[in-house]
Amino acid sequence: MSSKEVKTALKSAREAIKNKEFKEALKHCKAVLKLEKNNYNAWVFIGLAASELEQPDQSQTAYKKAVELEPEQLLAWQGLANLYEKTDQWDFKVELPDIYQKLVDLYASSDKTKCYEMIKKLSDVYQSDKEYLKLAKVWRQLLQLKEEESADKKELLQLWQQMTQLLSDCLKEGGHDPTKETQQHLITAFEKAMVLMDPVPGEEHKKVSADYVKCLSNLPQEEVKIKEACESMLTLYPDQSYPLEVLCSHYLRKGVLNEDALSCFSRLLALDPNSGLGLLGLGTKALQEGRYKDAIKDLAQGLKKKSSSTGWYSLAEAQLKMHRYSDCALSCSQGLTVCDSGDMEVRGKLLRLKLEALVRSGGQTAAEQALDTFSQIPDAGKYPVLMALKGCAYLNKGHVEQALKESSELLASDPKLAQGFVLRGLAQLAQEQQELAEESFLMATSLSPDSGEYFFLLGKLYWDMGEETRKDRTKAQTHFLKAAKLDPHLGCVFRYLGHYYREVASDPGRARGCYKKAFELDDDDAESGAASVDLSMEQGHMAAALASLQSVIEKATPGSAKWAWMRRGLYHLKVGEHQQATADLQAALRADPEDWVCWECLGEAYLNRHSFTAALKAFSKAHQLQPSSIYSVYQAAAIKQTLGKFKEAVAEYLQITAQQDYVPALKGLGECQLALAKSLMEDCRDGGAIDLIQQAIQNLYRAVTLRPDLSCLWKLLGDACTAVSTVSPNRAQVVVPAELAGLNPNTQNPTLNKAQALKVGERCYARALKLMSEVPSLWYDLGLNLYHQSRLPSITEEDQNSPSLLLEKAQLCLKKAIMKDSGNYCYWNALGVISMSKGVENFALAQHCFIKSTQVESNNVTAWTNLGTLYLKKDNIELAHEAFKIAQSLEPLYVNCWIGQALIAERVGSYDTMDLFRHTTELSTHIEGVKGYAFWVCSTLLDKNNRDSELYRYNIVQMNAISAAQVALSKYTERIQSDPDAFIMLGFLNEHLQLKRQALHAYQRAVELLQSMTSTEELAFALGSYGRALCTSGQWEEAVRVYNSTPLQELSDLVGLALAYCRAGLISESINAYERALAVASSEKEKAYILTALALLQHRQGNLDPAKTLLFKCSMLKEPISESLLCLCALGLVHNDATLAAAALSELLKRGPGSGNVVEQRCLLTCTLLALQGNYSAVQREASRAVHSNPGNPSLWALLSRLVPQYHPRKANGGAMAGQVACLSSMTQGKRALLHSGLNQLANGRHSGEDSHRNALKTMQRAVLLCPDDPATWAGLMAACHAENTSCYLSGSAPRIQGLEQTLMSMVSEKVQSVEEIERPLVQTLEGWVLQQAVTGLMLGGQLEQAEALCSQVLNVSPEHPAVMLSLTQVQCHHLLVANTGAVLPDSVLDQLNKTVMMNPTNVGAWHWLAEVYRSQGLLVQAVMAYKQSLQIASQLGLHSSQVASLLRLALLALGPCMAGIPGNDWTDLILEATTEVLKLGSSPMALLFQALLQYVTKTAARETRRLLERLVYAPSQDIPVTVVQVAGWYLLRHLHAKNDQELINVLLQHAKKNGHQRLLEFHATLA
Repeated sequence: MSSKEVKTALKSAREAIKNKEFKEALKHCKAVLKLEKNNYNAWVFIGLAASELEQPDQSQTAYKKAVELEPEQLLAWQGLANLYEKTDQWDFKVELPDIYQKLVDLYASSDKTKCYEMIKKLSDVYQSDKEYLKLAKVWRQLLQLKEEESADKKELLQLWQQMTQLLSDCLKEGGHDPTKETQQHLITAFEKAMVLMDPVPGEEHKKVSADYVKCLSNLPQEEVKIKEACESMLTLYPDQSYPLEVLCSHYLRKGVLNEDALSCFSRLLALDPNSGLGLLGLGTKALQEGRYKDAIKDLAQGLKKKSSSTGWYSLAEAQLKMHRYSDCALSCSQGLTVCDSGDMEVRGKLLRLKLEALVRSGGQTAAEQALDTFSQIPDAGKYPVLMALKGCAYLNKGHVEQALKESSELLASDPKLAQGFVLRGLAQLAQEQQELAEESFLMATSLSPDSGEYFFLLGKLYWDMGEETRKDRTKAQTHFLKAAKLDPHLGCVFRYLGHYYREVASDPGRARGCYKKAFELDDDDAESGAASVDLSMEQGHMAAALASLQSVIEKATPGSAKWAWMRRGLYHLKVGEHQQATADLQAALRADPEDWVCWECLGEAYLNRHSFTAALKAFSKAHQLQPSSIYSVYQAAAIKQTLGKFKEAVAEYLQITAQQDYVPALKGLGECQLALAKSLMEDCRDGGAIDLIQQAIQNLYRAVTLRPDLSCLWKLLGDACTAVSTVSPNRAQVVVPAELAGLNPNTQNPTLNKAQALKVGERCYARALKLMSEVPSLWYDLGLNLYHQSRLPSITEEDQNSPSLLLEKAQLCLKKAIMKDSGNYCYWNALGVISMSKGVENFALAQHCFIKSTQVESNNVTAWTNLGTLYLKKDNIELAHEAFKIAQSLEPLYVNCWIGQALIAERVGSYDTMDLFRHTTELSTHIEGVKGYAFWVCSTLLDKNNRDSELYRYNIVQMNAISAAQVALSKYTERIQSDPDAFIMLGFLNEHLQLKRQALHAYQRAVELLQSMTSTEELAFALGSYGRALCTSGQWEEAVRVYNSTPLQELSDLVGLALAYCRAGLISESINAYERALAVASSEKEKAYILTALALLQHRQGNLDPAKTLLFKCSMLKEPISESLLCLCALGLVHNDATLAAAALSELLKRGPGSGNVVEQRCLLTCTLLALQGNYSAVQREASRAVHSNPGNPSLWALLSRLVPQYHPRKANGGAMAGQVACLSSMTQGKRALLHSGLNQLANGRHSGEDSHRNALKTMQRAVLLCPDDPATWAGLMAACHAENTSCYLSGSAPRIQGLEQTLMSMVSEKVQSVEEIERPLVQTLEGWVLQQAVTGLMLGGQLEQAEALCSQVLNVSPEHPAVMLSLTQVQCHHLLVANTGAVLPDSVLDQLNKTVMMNPTNVGAWHWLAEVYRSQGLLVQAVMAYKQSLQIASQLGLHSSQVASLLRLALLALGPCMAGIPGNDWTDLILEATTEVLKLGSSPMALLFQALLQYVTKTAARETRRLLERLVYAPSQDIPVTVVQVAGWYLLRHLHAKNDQELINVLLQHAKKNGHQRLLEFHATLA
């Protein structure tokens, strides 16, 4: 191929590349290379084509071949650069900078723009690879090119600045140490840039100068340039602190502290007073000069601004010199934190200093840290001083042997090492070898005579040494003085010098100075600070002491300086500044919350400012910390006494007196017990009050025997003895110490009556007056005691101390008190009371005293009330009313003035009388107010004509008068036990509250009291009431006896006697008594009631016609009563006379709505009549109608709940809700209604598997809890347990409640023993049912042997019992059938079963069971006969649910042969007949299902079949049981499948999915 062909091929290759046909281009290039192997363009084209075809290696080879051929040609180099740029291969990236460099060289002479671009790319590569030296050279090359082409000065400046910026990153990057050449390039760049800048000085120049200085500061070897640059910048910019900071940092780092450095520090602080570097410099200089305090101050401030390892080291060193070891260790730790890892020298110095500080600070924790620090010091074992410190650390940990070992090794290696001797001395001192320690310390002081610490250790040793040294402390003082001279910063030396001057030299002035100096040196030395303050206070320098405390407190951190806070708190407490004392003592407790003394002081502060609750908590805390402190417990008890918490105070006082006879505690205990007794007496609880008075006397007597010289104790004893004056005489029996009663101490403690106790109180007051005769309150107390003695009923005028003489003495005592203190209104008031009392009756003096009392104290309710009483006694109603009115205005809660107003209202006949008396009982229990209120309540209740009046509704009903009067009167009779009227009223009120036993006791007590009196009428009334109470309590024979002891002239007594005779079983006597009462009866209504009672008695004797005649006679009277009609209706119902019952009921309903009880009775009778008439569906409707008309009557709700499961079980859910309503409305009705609610839930099938919260078991459990004595609730619980087990069997799970049948049966048998005689038939039926239930439960659980044993056990008690025989037969039959599956029972067995059932002719369930046995044997006709027999019995007995059950079972029995395809219409007719009868009795989904199934069997494809089944499937879910719906659904699906009606099948399946009927869906899948 010629040259022309080569050119053509190259042209074709170029065209192919242009058209992106790279493979064609490669062919052309290869053709060229075959002819011309070294063709440059061909190799370049191959490189380009291969690059585009993503063949980088081939492309690289081609480009490199081209470069070899023509190294100065650009084209190949450009291609190679493009290839390396777009290909991500590490080897390409490595070679790329060289390619760029070659292109820079080639472009330098040809294309400057391209050259600059390549330099930029090369710069970026070097910058990313952190090749700063190459980067610097590239930039120098760029700048050289720019300078050669005379670039603009501004552009050059910009480039030099960019170069400084790029190379400065080299210094910022850690881990890339710049080479010296790079540093020089950077310095040159800064210098060139600063030369080119304009103007100078200027902002831009200042910024670059600062950057230049900063750059040089990172180059320690450029010390000269640093100084030059900083001086130059300071010359141009004198107000800039940065160059000074750089210089100061340089001086500190080098440790240079010459004049230039000090000048630099000063200039920096002049510019910036808070400069950290400046402060660090001055602090370091102060450290060198020995001004340690100034050094610590400056260094600490400097380090807050500028943290540096050298600064922390200097601070730690200064702190060590000042013996602040904890601060020193902390500073070393801070220094180690900021120290560079490479600065090993500073790090080592910090570790050594920290080791020494930790060792000297002492303590085990510090010792552990010290040993850890020692292990961090490199080659620490080579330094004897460090080894000595290590030994001291062991000593601080308590390892004495280890310390001795270290000291021995040190002294062996260097016998003249003072630290070794000190270590050995300290170890010997720890072993209590004081003489050896002295030798070691003496050696240390001789080897190091300038160490103040060693002299201190020796002095301390002498201070603590034996007895001789203690007597002469001069030796210790000498060494302390020497130590203080050598080391004036050692605070502990001055502390011991203070000890010496205070304890030995008795120089408090010098001692105070030494303590003050010690505390100034070490502000953590609490002992020195406290001693200094204490001495200042002792010497009277209070201002100085407070100033010292104030300075300490101001510097203290929270939770420190306890001693200062406590001392200042005690000072404030002493001077009466309680608020400040509280704050200071609280601060002291923050420092030490476990200081019980401080807690007691705080309690005192709280107590003094009357913060009783806080004080109580403080003293309780003190006692908790120090249980042996009696003072804390006493103060806590005293505070509780002050707060009126007497019971708690008594417990605290008893805690003290149990340990020791502490008189204040005994006194407080007696006071609290007396206060508790008075509070009980205010509530008429006299028995408890006497017990407390007795205890108070015993405790106060203990105190008196210890301190007989204290008048207050005798006074309290007198108060305790006098307190019995309020109590009734038969209660006031007090046991007192024999000596106090004036008997021989060795005799048994006597029991004093009221008079004797008051006499002892008189003697106690006399003893108190003997000790303090000028105290007027004692004369007052003695006068009151004598007054109470005069009122005792046992004292007569013939006695030595007659009432008149006692009253005269009482007057004299009160006059004596008034003479000594005429300004006390109580004394005047008491004298007035005595003056108007019986035996004195000086009314003028009494009036004068009361008026004088009101003049002395205008706000004096007692005197005004007494004055009103005086006026009322003198029949001056108006003045009395005014006086009482003023008393009420002064104190509305004072009961006596209200009683006075009530008495006035009673006199004038006001309607407000009862309301006023009621108000007095609300205020407090006062005998006059209580009896007055009870009288008015009883009078109002006895008046039957005012029951509908507004006054009655307010006073009796709305104000709950009966309960209030009964409670108040109970308290009254507790105290006043000799008032028969009160007991009669109490019995009457108890009767109204149905408190039968209490009423009986009250009437009995009234009879006992009246029998000893002459009041015949009252006795007759009380006996009649007593007889009535006996009747109510069921004590009929005793009631007969009591009624016969009355005159029997009153109608109430005669009818009561008649009732008692009747209940006692004496019917003829009862009839005679009623006939006598009929003769006495005055009104037609009374006669009607008596005739009704006589009719009931006639009926009881079996005389039906006379009973009817009497009842008809009642209805013919002018004032007929509804009760006679009720009886007549009930009579008709009992004897199945529906006509009579309906007529009586019709007449009864004509009489209007009646009261709540009558409405319930009428509803019950109506429902019973409807049931008797066979109209069962109307029973529930009638009860619902009654509830709708009277929704607030809980009895009707309970009745509805009771009737629903019996007559309409399909609505059992509503019946359960009705029972819940009754339970919520009335607790009385609710107890029984809860049982009915549970029965409804059982009827509705509500078990725990369906609803875990609302189910029959839970409801029955609540019923048992509320009525544990009702056997029906236990029977209901048994049924609920059986239902739970049945649901478990049906679901395939194990029963949850097992083994309870016999237990529950035993409970029922136990509870029926207490049932009344009239309910015996019901009880027998219940017991039979329970036995049957228990047997059924055992049979269900497969426990046939237990069931048979249970029946046999019952038969042993009740042989030949029909129900038990039936249960036993059922068990044995079941056992036989289970043991022999499919066995045919012999005729003899079937006859025996039939006989057993016949023994229980009214047991519907027995006939059902017999029918099932016949069915299992294939005897369908006999089964039908048995079911028909059960239906007949159910109809005769009126058992609605049993009729339905018999009919449904009969239909189910007949359905079997029909579905089996047995020909004939008999079974079909039987099904239709039975289901039709069921539907006549009420709606029944089961009957409808049987009819639908019969239709399905007889006419499967008929439209009527689908209609009947759909009627059940698509009915509302709440109306149809789920089981019925599912069965109907299965047969409907089969019907639709038979007709192949896919559309209706889809509708049915959709309905099944919606309602969750999964089994129907599975059945469809099977059919499909």
